Amino acid sequence: MADFVLVAGAWLGSWAWDEVVPPLRAAGHGTHPLTLSGLAEKRGVPAGQQTHVQDIVDEIESCDLRDVVLVGHSYSGIPVGQAAERIGERLTRVVFVDSEVPVDGESFASGWWQGRAAFEALLADDGYWPPLGAAEFDGQGLTDEQVTRLVEGATPHPGATLTEPAVVTRPLGDLPATYVKCLLDGPEPNDTVAKLLTSDRWRLVTMATGHWPMFSQPTELARLLLAEAS
Repeated sequence: MADFVLVAGAWLGSWAWDEVVPPLRAAGHGTHPLTLSGLAEKRGVPAGQQTHVQDIVDEIESCDLRDVVLVGHSYSGIPVGQAAERIGERLTRVVFVDSEVPVDGESFASGWWQGRAAFEALLADDGYWPPLGAAEFDGQGLTDEQVTRLVEGATPHPGATLTEPAVVTRPLGDLPATYVKCLLDGPEPNDTVAKLLTSDRWRLVTMATGHWPMFSQPTELARLLLAEAS
């Protein structure tokens, strides 16, 4: 059986996986939804980019997990991708759910679609990235109730984790990986992901939903993760 380590994106904590975890456990797998430093119940804990990488590595090593399926959503694809290469033979597969991927020396901010300066202008005076408002979830396949859960559960995201660079020591294309593209958030992966998908160790799957499938289609996402574990 696999051990799923589940890491949600910006503003979210382990609670984001509440509806995905039960089907994984029912199938006999271990589940480890993880809250990164500075978020949710860990709000206020200082965090930079490498803090989040270490959060993931520490969870895997302290629990002595084997056959790890490491799942990263949105922002967390960046620390998840770095952690995946650091856990060695413990890794079975890494699954990037509509996520960014790490590029050595680059940050989440430097890959922002409008440029780094435009992203940094979004940070509040305290250095945190404020959560989205309800209207910004429009068009993502979410019900009003699901949007409310997201808005009420989100916490400001520590800016240093978004502006500090990733450290990647070997080609990401060497990892056994699946990229999940959520089609309501755009029909094609970005150029960096598209290049990685030319590797024979990477595969692309799609979901007919928006950027937050753990809320909009949790059962379908769990089914997909189970398929990737096998």
